[in-house]
Amino acid sequence: MELPYSKKLYSEEETISLANEFIKILWPGDVVILNGNLGSGKTFFIKQALKNYGIENVNSPTFAIVNEYSGNYNVYHFDFYRINNPAELFDIGINDYLNDDQAITFIEWGNLIPQVLPRKRIEINIALNDDFSRVFEFKRYA
Repeated sequence: MELPYSKKLYSEEETISLANEFIKILWPGDVVILNGNLGSGKTFFIKQALKNYGIENVNSPTFAIVNEYSGNYNVYHFDFYRINNPAELFDIGINDYLNDDQAITFIEWGNLIPQVLPRKRIEINIALNDDFSRVFEFKRYA
């Protein structure tokens, strides 16, 4: 997969295939931002991608803010949905997580607190259509 990349998907099976393809381009130190409305498939996409690392117990960190997983790589999984102020993220050490070059970081709802996002990142925007298809748009920022 070369970025930028865009694909319209019509099923969970296609989403699983896309997640399996995407995870192959990630390396420790990468930060991945997922944006999309509720129900667009952010957590599902991450869950499917992380199965490739032997990580099976993935769930949304909406209330915990961050979940940490160990598999082939260490993975941090954030959800900014309930964050009201960037200071909340600094209080839990967001910079330490984002600067861990031995881990891959996923952030759901990153668009809600853009000021804490690193300049170097991959963004995935997911649009849920009326027919329940989804458009995934991937872009790398350096």
